[in-house]
Amino acid sequence: MVLLGQCNVRMSVTGLEETSLRPGRFEYKRLVWALVISLAIHGGGYGGYRLTRAVLPGLLQRYKILAALADALHKKPAPPPTPSEPPPLAFVEVNPTFATPEPPKDAKYYSSQNSKAANPDATVDSNIPKVTGKQQEVTKTEDAPRKFDKLQPTPAPAKETQQEEQAKPKPPVGDLAMAKPETILHPDKGTQEHTRPRTLAEAKARQPSSLMPGQKMQQDGGVRRRLETSLFDAKATPFGAYDAAFIAAVQQHWYDLLDSMNFAFDRHGHVVLQFHLNYDGTITDMQVVDDTVDPTPDGIMGFLCQRAVNEPAPYERWPREMRLQFEKNYREIQFTFFYD
Repeated sequence: MVLLGQCNVRMSVTGLEETSLRPGRFEYKRLVWALVISLAIHGGGYGGYRLTRAVLPGLLQRYKILAALADALHKKPAPPPTPSEPPPLAFVEVNPTFATPEPPKDAKYYSSQNSKAANPDATVDSNIPKVTGKQQEVTKTEDAPRKFDKLQPTPAPAKETQQEEQAKPKPPVGDLAMAKPETILHPDKGTQEHTRPRTLAEAKARQPSSLMPGQKMQQDGGVRRRLETSLFDAKATPFGAYDAAFIAAVQQHWYDLLDSMNFAFDRHGHVVLQFHLNYDGTITDMQVVDDTVDPTPDGIMGFLCQRAVNEPAPYERWPREMRLQFEKNYREIQFTFFYD
């Protein structure tokens, strides 16, 4: 029993001594396959990288070209340009005496004639003119008194004068009466009223004012251009003259209505109307959007303003140049009446 155990021990020791670290044939094959797979992976990655840098830009460029062609084929043709509405400028009256042939740049106002900003004097240099008036509601640069040109009753002529006038032959209708010139010459000594004015202000004072009645506004500012009066930057438009005549007609009828009701100017506030001024001169879609004078639904002052606009209608038809400026056959007008 003892000898057998020793033999077993010896056999175990002998088996350990025969073990070697040298790889066998099977291990060599595994190493070779691992090396081949590693080289294939690295070579494929490097080759793909080089191929991508060489080929991808060309593919992307070709794709962009094809995409642009596809968009061009499927793109709908652009609609023809339609006339756009003019910019929302505010109307200002321009005295013809100070009108300029060239319009100013970036004007915020429009009128029947061009004008460039000016003022008699300025304490600061800015882009708005200085106006020394008393009110701040209406954009106006000159005072213009209201004219009372209504016909007044005259006394009846005497009977003898009527008989003499009936005895005189009446000129034919449509002919011009020729006045007999005076044979006596009257030298101009420079003291009569018809002498030639020496300054522009004197000439302007002698001319009858054609401006719409109203007081000039009060505004601080100043521009470098100096004139005897204040002016805003305004440009002439095809509808400037039309709007000037339209405003004058509404204003005159409003004054007539106030006179007919013996308005004592004891009301204060404003009435804002919105309506459509159609191409044929008619007025539609009238509504009162603001009334601070008499805000009740049946306010007499608001109703009076509506009459001032509606009763003179229809106004003149739009001229051709004006119709070309608007896409629609009407204009949306906002008109403000001030009671002060």
